[in-house]
Amino acid sequence: MTVVVALDAFKGCLSAADACAAVADGLRAAAPAAELRLVPMADGGEGTAAALLAARPGGVWVRREVCGPLPGRTVEAGFAWFADDGTAVVEMAAASGLPLLAVDERDPERTTTRGTGELLAAAVAQGARRILLTIGGSATVDGGVGAAAALGWRFLGADGRDVPPGGGHLGEIARIVPPVARQLPSVTVLCDVTNPLCGPDGAAAVFGPQKGATPRQVAQLDAGLRHFAERIAADVGRDVLALPGGGAAGGLGAGAAAFFDAVLTPGIDAVIDACGLRQALRKAAWCITGEGCFDQTSLRGKVVSG
Repeated sequence: MTVVVALDAFKGCLSAADACAAVADGLRAAAPAAELRLVPMADGGEGTAAALLAARPGGVWVRREVCGPLPGRTVEAGFAWFADDGTAVVEMAAASGLPLLAVDERDPERTTTRGTGELLAAAVAQGARRILLTIGGSATVDGGVGAAAALGWRFLGADGRDVPPGGGHLGEIARIVPPVARQLPSVTVLCDVTNPLCGPDGAAAVFGPQKGATPRQVAQLDAGLRHFAERIAADVGRDVLALPGGGAAGGLGAGAAAFFDAVLTPGIDAVIDACGLRQALRKAAWCITGEGCFDQTSLRGKVVSG
């Protein structure tokens, strides 16, 4: 009997590889004759770059120091680099992820995706011809403003000055000014959810509380994201309000589509293809999968749904 063990990470506790190994230990004790195939998974959230590095030979991790989730703080992050075809895998959680903050530091009105933009710039400097941007596990609800600002976009208030970083200032944006020249190659966003930008299923309402938002802040952030979408439509000419996955990573999905001309795709599909999961399942009697918390989002683009 062949059993495929294909788990996602248990956020804050176990990596995907460690979770698969723990299940395998139990299976070996209970069914010593079983043939086990361990296929650590990811869905566009934390661990996606590691899963792709493990699945594809020739990749390396390029370290960079960039802005962290809070303005004025730096973190050591990086991206996966595959020199053979010039592909960079930028994992936003490495620079702008929730695990980088203590519980009492979580504040989506202040947190920023700027470090993610700095990683994108570093990938371009590396010579990237194609970028995979994985956007799960964020600490932010800034619509990708920080990332775009790091790449030359400007977000001006009514006074003509750049608005401060953080989701709490989205409602102050009066004009969006593009950079002089496009700086990015082809960008594909690997999403781990299909939520839209705003509304009861949007970035603020569903994910804001886990990022530290109070009910008052959720309402303010949602209103800011809606205003932000209106400014994008007026100044950039893109309609991102109902974009599936636009609410991923606090609206970075929508921001990436608007500012980086990115294509959004389910991250789980990309990882399944890269890891050879379909081939492993053809001879399997069982597949064991899971993630750290099974909730309403698990069947909306996460590993379990895939």
